[in-house]
Amino acid sequence: MSLEIEVSELHGRATAALAQRWPGARLSELEPLPGGISSLTFASWLDQAPGQAGGQARPVVVKVAPPGLAPVRNRDVLRQARLMRALADVPGVRVPDVLAEQDGAPPLFVMEFVTGEAYEPHWDAAASPPAPAVVQRRALAATAMLAHLHGPAPESVGLGDEPVLSCRQELERWGQLYATVGDDLRGQERRLLEALAARWPAPAAPRVTHGDYRLGNLQFAGDELRAIIDWELWSVGDPRTDLAWLVVFGDPVLERVAGRDAGNQAAAMAMPSRDGLVDAYERVRPDASSELDWFVAYGYYKLASTMAALAKRNRRAVQPDPTLERAAQTLAPTIERGLEVLAQRGRAR
Repeated sequence: MSLEIEVSELHGRATAALAQRWPGARLSELEPLPGGISSLTFASWLDQAPGQAGGQARPVVVKVAPPGLAPVRNRDVLRQARLMRALADVPGVRVPDVLAEQDGAPPLFVMEFVTGEAYEPHWDAAASPPAPAVVQRRALAATAMLAHLHGPAPESVGLGDEPVLSCRQELERWGQLYATVGDDLRGQERRLLEALAARWPAPAAPRVTHGDYRLGNLQFAGDELRAIIDWELWSVGDPRTDLAWLVVFGDPVLERVAGRDAGNQAAAMAMPSRDGLVDAYERVRPDASSELDWFVAYGYYKLASTMAALAKRNRRAVQPDPTLERAAQTLAPTIERGLEVLAQRGRAR
């Protein structure tokens, strides 16, 4: 089946799913959106039939599991839709509104398109980067929203049947991924893996975790955080994994763009310190960041594992992405930073 026919079929299925909620609803042509790894995403406009409430056209996103692959784990788009529905009424948390779902082959759902800017200060190189003061306010707003996300117990939002992902399972997952790459991308990876496995932190009460919570996965309009997006890696687990990941992206070590201009570099330098982020988080969830060193070190390991796998695939491409090759060149110091942080374990934060 050609891509054109697939898109036509998806269009019809998405329209039918929306029509169950709004009879006569129509979708404009589906336009592919860039950046999807685990699933396919398309932009469109929803035009409801005349006479229907809210009948003015609105931008939407159609998200579909990749054809030919089992829709499990990060490809389980309906699980992502379920999560966003569960979080829709959590105070202090904003997620896109899920409009319709269809459990076909492959499954899909339609959600609102939240306009805004998703800029990762240490990685992106924008023509007009946000001002340093804006970056700082965004980071603090993101941290506060993360704390609100971690507030309710999973069962209180209808997710009590979700399995809990332990720290051991988290580490095993990324260790298995790292094991698929060659020695040229490993550095001291094994040393950090073994050090983490030898020092398990005391468990915390399980909470909904995003799995990739950083400014690049948030939609901002100026300082306003309009939505948390990209829920492919969500789970129920230790909330410190999310907080530590945000801390890591305040000082990621791993680079994707060399020689960034002054404006982008100033934006990166405006990211709050680890202590600044933890303070913002604990204003909402006091005393919730104990033993954070282990989780920050784990975050560096997870980041290196993810980028090593992408770099391996990139080196096989006909036209390799230079940003991923730059990442490959900075894997070793990323692992070393994880070892440095773990050696500091025992500090108050």
